[in-house]
Amino acid sequence: MKKLAFAAVWAAELALAGVAVAHGIDGTNGVSSVSATFSATPYGTIDTRTCTSSAGKTIAVTRATYGGTAFGSTDLAGTVTIAAVSTIDTTDGMGAVTGTLRIGATAGRTESKFTAVYDHGSVVGTLSGHGASKRVQLLGNLSAGFSAIGGFTSGKIGGGTSGGSAVELVSGGCAPAQSHGNGGNATRAEGPLSAVTAASVTVGKLTCSVPASIAMHVAAGFHVGERVEIRCTPAGGTMTLVSIEQTKR
Repeated sequence: MKKLAFAAVWAAELALAGVAVAHGIDGTNGVSSVSATFSATPYGTIDTRTCTSSAGKTIAVTRATYGGTAFGSTDLAGTVTIAAVSTIDTTDGMGAVTGTLRIGATAGRTESKFTAVYDHGSVVGTLSGHGASKRVQLLGNLSAGFSAIGGFTSGKIGGGTSGGSAVELVSGGCAPAQSHGNGGNATRAEGPLSAVTAASVTVGKLTCSVPASIAMHVAAGFHVGERVEIRCTPAGGTMTLVSIEQTKR
């Protein structure tokens, strides 16, 4: 029995095409757009240490806690607490700010870690963590005005502006959409090959394009009239062959 499965090859092609295969969210049951605005000023001790780099630049490392209020989506509205470490080249006005951001929302506490680039008084970066429920994953872009002494101003989490967007991923079962037959939206079909070339294969009503990396193997190894099972997956709006296998009648 002839069988040609090339999941590894296909995965490599997807990666080269810029398609991310995120095994970490296989159990996702919903995706929701979320956003918030916030501000936070320092409270408690501000610990700043400076040094001079080998290039003669002044580097300031500051550890501080900032507090304020966030307004927006349910999980992102409430009291904000930010514990941050900023490492800034004060000579050139560039650096990085990292830390944790917590929001005491009505339904529970949202927690996330963030990493942002500092550029002349502004920070832009990403955050990840969980919503008020730990089953809800939070991913988003973060932007704000920032100074180690003054804190965060005009802050945004998501919002779809220049700072980017944010989403929550709800865990749970999510079955793949597929039809095990010869329907027009099928991802699997079994029967005689009605057409096979280096570019595409057809079984019943299902036609799938063939990745270039295995085109010669498909064209040389399978023939019209031969009974096979093909499995395909949508990529870029086109059903693309994942495996082809000879079957018995």
